[in-house]
Amino acid sequence: AVVLCAYLEMEGIDLRDRSVIELGAGTGLLGIVVTLLGKGFFVVLFKANHNCSARVTITDRAAALEFLESNVQANLPPELRPRAVVRELTWGKDLDNFPPGAFDFVLGADIVYLEETFVELLQTLEHLCSERTVILLSCRIRYERDLKFLKMLRERFSVSEVHYESSKDVHIYKAQRGSRKDDF
Repeated sequence: AVVLCAYLEMEGIDLRDRSVIELGAGTGLLGIVVTLLGKGFFVVLFKANHNCSARVTITDRAAALEFLESNVQANLPPELRPRAVVRELTWGKDLDNFPPGAFDFVLGADIVYLEETFVELLQTLEHLCSERTVILLSCRIRYERDLKFLKMLRERFSVSEVHYESSKDVHIYKAQRGSRKDDF
């Protein structure tokens, strides 16, 4: 998560007024940082309304939600807390609880490691993404199964590696539907 957070900040990816969902949030670090990064230039300067802030949905399985919610509450300033919502999402299940194609960004940090979840993760990505959605996944390529996931992802999305952090051996992949390779 740290590598993807740093990438978002260093690349200056504009998250203001964007709808973002984080999958498999764990501690919520990525979603918290995205909420903070997405607060926008004018909010910082004028302490004005927060309408230009990113709208962030931070998701994980039911067992992680209590801890996740407490981290979000403890690490976001009160005025930004309404911009970050913690919700249950088990990949491939109850996807109707999330509007199809409603997100500008789908983010995931170190969520590619259990081969038995690959099909459900791909179903979830397909449901959440529109033609304009940008998926950013950070992961280590530890085993052959990790390469298998990337192959499966490439069958459904246009995928490119946008960053490699050699000191942590973490890759960041950008994916979009079809052949689109839009800039952020």
